[in-house]
Amino acid sequence: MRPSPLASALLVFAGGACYGAMAPVIRVEYAAGFTWQQTTAGQATFGALLFAALLAVQLARGRRLAPVSASGALKLVGTGMTTCCTCIFYSISLAYLPVAAAITLLFQFTWIGLVIQMLVTRTPPRAAELAAAALVVAGTLLASGLLSSELEVGYHPVGVACGLVSAVSCALFMFFSSRVETEMPPVQRGLIVCAGAALLANAVCPTFIPGGTVAVIAPYGLVQGLFALFLPVILFGLGTPQLPCGISTILASAELPCSIILTFLVVGEGVDALQAAGVATILAGVVVSQLPALAAIMAASSSQRQ
Repeated sequence: MRPSPLASALLVFAGGACYGAMAPVIRVEYAAGFTWQQTTAGQATFGALLFAALLAVQLARGRRLAPVSASGALKLVGTGMTTCCTCIFYSISLAYLPVAAAITLLFQFTWIGLVIQMLVTRTPPRAAELAAAALVVAGTLLASGLLSSELEVGYHPVGVACGLVSAVSCALFMFFSSRVETEMPPVQRGLIVCAGAALLANAVCPTFIPGGTVAVIAPYGLVQGLFALFLPVILFGLGTPQLPCGISTILASAELPCSIILTFLVVGEGVDALQAAGVATILAGVVVSQLPALAAIMAASSSQRQ
């Protein structure tokens, strides 16, 4: 059975929150001397291994593989490459820009998702979607720390370009997740998606497996693979087909509040009043995006009572 619209929204929100767990992990990896190429390859490789292990368990218990066409498999591989592109371009952006500027550029995927939805469906976004996107963008500017920073921020054109490309690829991943082979069992679908991500990531870091980095980075890679690919791919695969692309990208903005909270708890980075206000604004945007769904549920409940 497919989840209800409200349950779908909660699944996508949880998938976005999973992404937020990656900031403290990557910070620890960088401190340990790993490069962005290695962390990207670790994330994709161990995400694929987690799906492969779970699928092997399911097959051992009698589950059969669902049929998939060559074109369908290629589309899923391409979907995986889009999420890998987000990681690659965001990491390059971080090499040229302060974290606050890079994450602010990445989070432009909220309104980019609305644009994609409008171009594909040829219908304008609803008022609730526009209001929610505006709240999320405003909250991102506050929560990123960019406005509260006392440092002069330089905007290198390569960093800005890569940050915007990461936002586009993130919005495209959300769009493809809602449309590509959505009837396929989540674990089998997730393995093919992660295989696409792993192919691209290991092409970017070709020495990752032959050079033995895969073994050294394994403790971090497992955590990355779990929270950046395994859980989000399953949760988005279940939730996004029932939601408009614009709403999905807004709900996925749960990543930033979760990232700030976990970074504070794990790494010990402080959170000032502006950042706290930004987190609250983003969550308000998520609530606003769901007001039409909540109103419909309340109306249906009221009619049933009568």
